[in-house]
Amino acid sequence: MIELYFWPTPNGLKISVFLEEAGLEYRVVPINIQKGAQFSPEFLQIAPNNRIPAIIDHTPCGGGEPLTVFESGAILMYLAEKTGRYLPKDSRLRVQAIEWLMWQMGGLGPMLGQNHHFNRYAPEEVPYAVRRYTNETLRLYAVLDRRLQGREFIAEEYSIADMAAHPWVSRYEWHKTDIDRFPQVKRWYEGILLRPAVRIAHQQAVQMETGTIDSDDSRQVLFGQTDATLKEAYGEALGPD
Repeated sequence: MIELYFWPTPNGLKISVFLEEAGLEYRVVPINIQKGAQFSPEFLQIAPNNRIPAIIDHTPCGGGEPLTVFESGAILMYLAEKTGRYLPKDSRLRVQAIEWLMWQMGGLGPMLGQNHHFNRYAPEEVPYAVRRYTNETLRLYAVLDRRLQGREFIAEEYSIADMAAHPWVSRYEWHKTDIDRFPQVKRWYEGILLRPAVRIAHQQAVQMETGTIDSDDSRQVLFGQTDATLKEAYGEALGPD
């Protein structure tokens, strides 16, 4: 059985989609990131970067003690190896799936996340930042649109590359992107939404939604943390200024 430490964000959805697709037994442990649950000592033992998602696999590959994994890309790769699913067996296609997983982890996710921050959460408008991340979002959509020409899925067959990118594209309204400008992305996005496992994962996420981040306390928890936060969470002395 797998414990999924989760909050309904695109990164969290990646893992719940995989677990539903693979039919693995799992239990959701909610980590309310708006209230600072990600800084609890218990969670930091599992995810030292204080970010969801993370998992504990109580029946890991090879047996032995329960195994913890943090970082959504690492979790997807671990689960793909564990189950033998959603990572192509063909070596060339496997490399492609990993390439595009890394593209999502290093580009699509971080850039769209910054887009969301400056378009939705920043306490004051920062025009340069809005332009910068809006333009980069459009560039990344164009990259994905070109990749999907003549392909049903990113790496030819449905894989962890699709599971990683799709939850971020599902927030296209958040990052103020007209998805109709990218017909291949739209086709791919809508097709994956029809998968029963994806629908179940999204429904579970909607049930956990707590509304918008509209308080100063929530913004401070999510966006105002420093090294001192971790030192305090770990119970360490702050040291000299």
